[in-house]
Order: sequence, then structure tokens, then C-alpha cells
Amino acid sequence: MEFLSLVVIVLVVLVLLLSAMRILREYERGVVFLLGRFWKVKGPGMVLVIPVIQQLVKVDLRTIVFEVPPQDVISRDNVSVKVSAVVYFRVIEPQRAIIQVEDYYAATSQLAQTTLRSVLGKHELDEMLAERDKLNADIQKILDAATDAWGIKVANVEIKHVDIDPTLVRAISQQAEAERQRRAKVINAEGEFQAAEKLVQAAQLISQSPQALQLRYLQTLVTIAGERTSTIVFPLPVDILTTFRDLLQKEKT
Repeated sequence: MEFLSLVVIVLVVLVLLLSAMRILREYERGVVFLLGRFWKVKGPGMVLVIPVIQQLVKVDLRTIVFEVPPQDVISRDNVSVKVSAVVYFRVIEPQRAIIQVEDYYAATSQLAQTTLRSVLGKHELDEMLAERDKLNADIQKILDAATDAWGIKVANVEIKHVDIDPTLVRAISQQAEAERQRRAKVINAEGEFQAAEKLVQAAQLISQSPQALQLRYLQTLVTIAGERTSTIVFPLPVDILTTFRDLLQKEKT
């Protein structure tokens, strides 16, 4: 009878020990409550939890990735678009993530949706399309500050898609084409202006040296002679006319 009682006691002890044992992986932590009060954070490895008296809640410390579903956003210039994003966050203080908020995953997801609509609504459509890095940083900063009380670190936010109405897409394409044509005309005008400035400078430089003018004249003749043409008109240098005029004046005197 005593042997049977001993066996029963040993079995009860083994059951209690097995029920008290918890194995936490490297990326897990256990938030332990003692009689309903927060006691400590344990793990990783084997953790003993006294049944009934203590309770353990597991928390995953790995980076969690979730997609923010498409949100209807009205931009500052009154354009309606659908925007989706991806949020990367992780728990850095397990006790706060369990104590301060009921469901930190759902709370972060809902906060990300409202923050996405709020931030993008302050910007124009062109900024949404061209300045995504800046908008990502703004959203991440706001989310990180808001979730700090929950022991959560928002590492990154990426705007995934900005869906625009097809009619608006055509209007944007026309606007982009007009902008490209404007830039081409401006570049062409700047090129002509710079070329004109260089021609003026060259003319001023040549006018200061008659020898340079004669060299330019000879270069022009060489260029014309190299072309396939049956008729070549040789321009008469002004200096020759000036020489003839001086000789005539001397003969008259």
C-alpha cells in the first residue's frame, strides 16, 4: 500500500513538473504573471512556470511584416486614389506589448491604416508619385512614435501601390509629354543663346587681328574647294578693296 502511494506521489510530481515546463525558442520570450501581477520576462530556453499561481504569455520578437490593405485617399489637390503599403515592425519590450495593448498586431495594423490616409491626404498626387521615400519616412516616424508606448519598433514603411483612375492616367501622360516638350524647347533655346554668345566673342576676337581674318578666309576657301560643286564664288576681301582705294587716292593727288 505504501509503495502504491509512493508511485502515485511520484506520478503527480512528474505531471506537475511536465506541466510547469515551457520551452521558448531563441526568438521567443515569456511574459510571466504571478497571481495576476507582472513578474518578469523569461527565455529563451527551458522555463518553469508554477501551475495555477503563474501564467506565461509567449511573445515573438522577430520582425513582423503585414500589408496595409488599399486605402481610399483624397490628395490635397482633390484627386481620389487607392494606396496600399507594407509595414515592418517588431516587439522590443514584451511586457509592454502584452500589458499596454490588448492585441498589438491588430492595433498596429489599424494605426497604420489611419496614419497612411492622414499623411498622404496632406500631399498632392505628384508628391505621392515622385517623393515616396520622403512619405515612407514620414509615415514610419509617426507610427514609431505612436507605438513606442506599446513596446513596438516600426522599422520601415513602404508605399506599395498608388492606383489612379485610367482617365487621370491619360491626363498625367499628356502633362508629362508637355513637360518634356517644354524642356526640349528650353534646352534648344539655351543652346542657340550660348552659340550666339560664342559667335559674338569670335567675331570680336577676329576683328582685332586682320591676320586671323585672312586665315579664316583661307579656311573657308579650303572647305568650299573640298565640296563637289561646279561653281565656286570667291568673296573679295575688304582689305584688297581698301588697298585699291588708297592707291587711287594717291594717283589723284
